[in-house]
Amino acid sequence: MKNKFLPLVVAFIMFLASCSQSKKVASVNLTLKEAYKNSFLIGAALSAAQIEEKNAVTASLIAHQFNTVTPENNMKCMHIHPEWDRYNFTLPDKLVALAQKNNMAVIGHTLIWHSQLSPFVQKIQSKDSLQTFFTNHITTIASRYDGKIKGWDVVNEALEEDGSLRKSIFLNKLGDNYIVEAFRLAQKAAPNTELYYNDYNIEQPKKRAGAIALIKKIQAAGVRIDGVGIQGHWRSYRVPMKEIEDAINEFAALGIKVMFTELDLGVLPNPWDGDAADVNLKAEYSAKMNPYTTGLPDTVAAKQAESYAALFKLFLKHKDKVSRVTLWGINDGQSWLNDWPINGRTNYPLLFDRNFKPKPAFDAVIALKK
Repeated sequence: MKNKFLPLVVAFIMFLASCSQSKKVASVNLTLKEAYKNSFLIGAALSAAQIEEKNAVTASLIAHQFNTVTPENNMKCMHIHPEWDRYNFTLPDKLVALAQKNNMAVIGHTLIWHSQLSPFVQKIQSKDSLQTFFTNHITTIASRYDGKIKGWDVVNEALEEDGSLRKSIFLNKLGDNYIVEAFRLAQKAAPNTELYYNDYNIEQPKKRAGAIALIKKIQAAGVRIDGVGIQGHWRSYRVPMKEIEDAINEFAALGIKVMFTELDLGVLPNPWDGDAADVNLKAEYSAKMNPYTTGLPDTVAAKQAESYAALFKLFLKHKDKVSRVTLWGINDGQSWLNDWPINGRTNYPLLFDRNFKPKPAFDAVIALKK
C-alpha cells in the first residue's frame, strides 16, 4: 500500500511546492499599478523620447508599472503653442495614443503657467492681446483633448511661498481674477475632463492657506475645480509628514480630490535651507553639492526607502481622499533633479535606477501591499 500511494504523495507535495513558488514569483513581479489598483492611480511623467517609445525597455516598464501618464514638458506652452497662430499637437497626440493602447489615463500638464512660455507670449505688451492668447490657448487645447484625457493641471504654480499670488505676466496684465477665468474657460472647453490646481510646497501652512483661499474663490464663483495637485518634490531625509497629512485633510474638506503629482525624493543637499521647486532657481556647482557621483551608498538608499515607505503608508491611510500618485520621471537618469538647481549633478530621486532596475525604495513601496 505504501509503495502504491507513494508516487501520489510525492506528486501532491511537488504540486504544493509549485504553488508556493508561483506565489513567490508573483509577489516578486508585483507591479506598482497592480499593488495599488484598489487604492489610487499610480503614474509617471514621460519625456518626449518615452512618448515616442524610442527605447523598448523603457516602454515596457511604463506599460507594466503605471496606469496614468503625464507629459513632462510637451504640453507646456513653449512646446504645444510655439507661435501665435501655430500649435504643435504631434507629441501630445502620440501620448494619447500610447495611453489608449496601454489602457492608461492621461493628465494634461499644463494650460497656464508663468514659466516655459513661448517667446511670443513673453513679448506681449497689451492686456487685450494677452487676454486673446489666454482665451484661445485654453479653449483650443482643452477642447481638442476633451474626452481623451482624464484631467488638466489648469493652472500651475501661481502662488508665492507666503500664499500670495505670484507676480507673473498673467497677474500683472489680467488681474487677480485670471485663475478663476482660466478654470471657467477650461470648464466650458472640456466639460468631460477633470480640472486641477497644481503647485509645490502647498503642504506648508502659509502656502496651503493661500491655495485653500484660491480654491474657495473658484468654487464661490460657481466654477468647477475637481482636485488639487501637491507636487511632492522633497528630500528623502526631510519629508514633512505632518504637514502633508494636514494638507490632505484640509484640501479634502473642500470637497475635491487630492493628488501627489510630481513625486520625487532627492538625496542631494540643496544650496539653501528648505524645499523648493522653482525651475528658475540656479546655483553654482561644487563637489560638496554632488557627493554620489559613482553610485548611491547603501545607507542612503535605505534611508530613501524608509522615506518612500512612510509616505506611501500615509497615502494608503488616506486612500479615500488621495486619488492619484504620479512620480516625476521613470528612472534616476531621467530626473530633472540632475540639473536643478545645479547643472551636472548625479541625483537618485525615483524608484528605478539608471539601468531601469527597481531600487530598495521600489521594494519598500511594494512591500506595503504584500
